[in-house]
Amino acid sequence: MKKTLLLAVAVVTTLPTLNAQTKDWGCSAEKQQDMLATVSLYQQDIKEYKNSKDQRYLFEAYPKWKMIVENCPKQSKNLYLNGVNILKALINQSKTAEEREGYITELMAMYDTRIANYGEAAEITAKKAMDLQQLKGSDALEDCYNLYSEAIKLGGEKLDAAYVVKYMETTINYVRAGKAEPTLVVDNYDVASELLDKQLIANAGDSAKMKLIESYINGVENAFSPYAGCDELVNIYTKKFDADPENIELLKKITNILMKKGCATTQLFFDATEKLYALEPSPSTALRMGQMSVSKEQFGKAVEYLNDAVKGLSETKDLYKAYILLGLSQSKQNAYAAARTSFLEAAKVDPTKGEPYIQIAQLYASSARMVDDGMNGRSVYWAAVDMARRATKADVSEATAEAVSKMVSTFSSYFPKKNDAFMLDLIDGNGYRVGSWINENTTVRTR
Repeated sequence: MKKTLLLAVAVVTTLPTLNAQTKDWGCSAEKQQDMLATVSLYQQDIKEYKNSKDQRYLFEAYPKWKMIVENCPKQSKNLYLNGVNILKALINQSKTAEEREGYITELMAMYDTRIANYGEAAEITAKKAMDLQQLKGSDALEDCYNLYSEAIKLGGEKLDAAYVVKYMETTINYVRAGKAEPTLVVDNYDVASELLDKQLIANAGDSAKMKLIESYINGVENAFSPYAGCDELVNIYTKKFDADPENIELLKKITNILMKKGCATTQLFFDATEKLYALEPSPSTALRMGQMSVSKEQFGKAVEYLNDAVKGLSETKDLYKAYILLGLSQSKQNAYAAARTSFLEAAKVDPTKGEPYIQIAQLYASSARMVDDGMNGRSVYWAAVDMARRATKADVSEATAEAVSKMVSTFSSYFPKKNDAFMLDLIDGNGYRVGSWINENTTVRTR
């Protein structure tokens, strides 16, 4: 008590100096002056708590802290950081359920006051949801779901990825509790996965952050897996499609989710894609039409749609996919040179992918009968091996390395025998130009 009185006297005698140094606290100058002593005593309590970790100092700080928040809510952002510790300590030592509920309500109101004075609405709204979840569990399920949903709307792809996962988990619990139809899980998965994909792209230069976001993506995928089968998705969305077939947003959602989950051969995907393209032709809908045409083996139509798509797409992932699909469609029409060009364009769009080179290698290998080299087209396999090996330079993943190793082993078995090559004046290591549409420089190799 003696220490407190001495401190109070010290505060009073230094008020003019303190006042000159303070910033706008969100209250009048007179009120700010009146609150100086209270602020100083509150700050001393917090200092003592941080030094000792004794929660009694939080309890002593509470009435002063509350007075500051009510009167000068912009005194400091730390006011709200410390407020979380103060109110959670009070919640934990509450004697009755009513007292505990009162402090929880005060904690939620404190977050609202912080938003009103310091912004950061998305993050703080999500933090409200997380705290409410921890403090009240399933009793606050509906409130938590609504708060996470609001945070997603406010923050979008800038919201911390951890909150996006919580949003998905809460959605599933909300549906399991019978508060919504299973379609909500699918709808919100579409939102959550898109946000996490965008965050992954935005953090492409930060390997640690990418690894963390990838773990969140896996968490969302695992949580969604019980709802992810094509039969379940078609069953859920067919009813919505039949009820509102010209709803463009619904059509986008249906085609997105079915494409993402590998359900592009379903009748619903065909119907929704055709309807969407008719209502809103665009590069993205052209891509969907192209994918649909490929799955139906209508490669002529696919080439038309995908040529339109690549002219207007800007996102790397979509543009890469469009070029790969275009190359596959062209190869099915025996337009090998055009297919190679498309695959090479895909490689330019995303230089980290080995798939374009693997596709070209397979194209080369399938063209042996077209090359007149005196060896039944065996020179083609030299170019095919060269192209396959380019894949491992672009993509260092184990999967690509394994696929290329198998290809090289297979293609090498078709190299000409040494004696056969010698009869044509071909010696291992010499340069050679493969003819026909391939028209590539390579190196002689024999077996």
